[in-house]
Amino acid sequence: SGFFRTALEFEQTRTVTQETEREGFEEPDSATKHTPWFSARNPCPTLPSTTADGFLFFAVELRFGRSKLPVCSSTPSSSFRWFAYHSPKPVKSLQLSLELGAIYKNGDSGSILGEQAYQIVTLCYFSIATFLQMAADSRIDERQHIAIFTTASLPWMTGTAVNPLFRAAYLEKYGGRKATLVIPWLSIKDQELVYPSKITFDSPEEQESYIRQWLEERTGFTSGFNICFYFGKYSTDKMSILAVGDITEIIPDEEADIAVLEEPEHLTWYHHGQRWKTKFRRVIGVVHTNYLEYVKREKNGHVHAFFLKYINNWLTHIYCHKIIRLSAATQTFPKSIICNVHGVNPRFIEIGKMKEIQQKNGAQVFTKGAYYIGKMVWNKGYRELLQLLAEYQNQLSSIEVDLYGNGENSDEVQQTAKKLKMTVRVFPGRDHTDPLFHDYKVFINPSTTDVVCTTTAEALAMGKIVVCANHPSNEFFKQFPNCRVYGNKGEFLKVTLKALADEPMPMTDDQRHELSWEAATERFLKAADLNQLQVPSEKPIPSSRLPKSLSLKLRDLKKKIEDASASVHFVASGNEKIRCAFGAIPGSLQLDEQQSEELGLSYAVRRQSSSC
Repeated sequence: SGFFRTALEFEQTRTVTQETEREGFEEPDSATKHTPWFSARNPCPTLPSTTADGFLFFAVELRFGRSKLPVCSSTPSSSFRWFAYHSPKPVKSLQLSLELGAIYKNGDSGSILGEQAYQIVTLCYFSIATFLQMAADSRIDERQHIAIFTTASLPWMTGTAVNPLFRAAYLEKYGGRKATLVIPWLSIKDQELVYPSKITFDSPEEQESYIRQWLEERTGFTSGFNICFYFGKYSTDKMSILAVGDITEIIPDEEADIAVLEEPEHLTWYHHGQRWKTKFRRVIGVVHTNYLEYVKREKNGHVHAFFLKYINNWLTHIYCHKIIRLSAATQTFPKSIICNVHGVNPRFIEIGKMKEIQQKNGAQVFTKGAYYIGKMVWNKGYRELLQLLAEYQNQLSSIEVDLYGNGENSDEVQQTAKKLKMTVRVFPGRDHTDPLFHDYKVFINPSTTDVVCTTTAEALAMGKIVVCANHPSNEFFKQFPNCRVYGNKGEFLKVTLKALADEPMPMTDDQRHELSWEAATERFLKAADLNQLQVPSEKPIPSSRLPKSLSLKLRDLKKKIEDASASVHFVASGNEKIRCAFGAIPGSLQLDEQQSEELGLSYAVRRQSSSC
């Protein structure tokens, strides 16, 4: 079947046991001696369940990597147990351990020798043959298991909540992978701060149900990926969620295959626990946010950005094998590639198709002017947009612009808009698929802090004209005819007036596909090197340049330096004073009892049952 790629190594553990008489019998701890074994006796005998004075016990266990798999065992009642197993990744080496022993009522020592031992060995031989047949029958799951860790969750309509959710769904359905989405669970107090329209959840199960329903309504199919929660706290100064405790523990060791860190710098700043590259075979970071641009806008921002740049590079180098940057708008990272691995909700594409049909039938499809939607904080483009509108309000006095969003600066944005001579209306945030937005013709997005703006892609998919800045974050969108870019303030006025006067151009099927999550999943698998059978290792130093021995020494030195760096971060992140000095939330090093209770018993049960 191709399941086992190396020869099997068989090993016998023969146990001699002493046990005092007690009520009932237990499998004792024992000293073991390992000797090679093999038996081909036939036919397979009946299991000898008892000795003259007590009972016989045996256990067979397969070991591969960090995983342990019981195959069969006996019990005091002489019942016989078989175990089926689903492996998260191909098994490259396997070892069999066989434990034999006897327990006597009189307390004398004893061992299983002779014919009884050969009978049990033969029986175990047949049980392993059955296990191999299961593998040949493809009953063992060899799919890659991709665990996606992110920093936000619905109903917070932010990119790091929406895009990882779609990624998990499409990797499971179209990418042929087993996916788990790991998202933050917030206390009720933090939920009230973060989630819109006063939406709150009493349990992780309730929030999971909400997320799955939201996703199914937009994709049209039921997703089979798992959802797990880690405890998070909302940081008001950073306006983001930070993890509490070691979130690598969410994924059991036997399922730890590939990890995707959505916002890797964010997830590793205060990480204190198992090293990501040790826990997982492959770690991919997807950079969503241009943190340096945000920091530069604060007091002493350029100084802070200088240090943050090197901290981000250091941590992603320690914890990630590869970094995917959605655009060149982010800082540069070691071992990184630029690729937009995001798509749009299929409903936006359907809306665009509907508008195109109406347009072909001669209907007037776009009856409204211009709008913008996004989290209502100054750094999300509202400052730039209101400044541009203020400068050209006389020339734009005949048009109307509507702004939609929720956020910390909502009141200030509304007050600033009221001072303008032109009509600028401010409304609470809504889902971008709401019919309210279908009739707008032009989407204006002057933001330069985004890496790739999700709402820009959504507007294009709906067939609208997009007006945006000539900025690296918009490079992907330039391939679409309805994307109009401006390079300065004067061009903004010219491009905006022309966009309002023109009709959007129909999109081709290829253009729609480029915006879809199917295409985004294809790009992600290629950029992350997950389509290859063997995950590529670090690039070797060319042998033509250095002797082989020196090349190996340099590689070993590089690994030691990386290990030392990881140890430094582990020590620093484990000190509460150092953590708080660098901006961590106090008390976020480990989960306390109340936080564990909030996650619920079902969470613990889910981890134990390896369903996530």
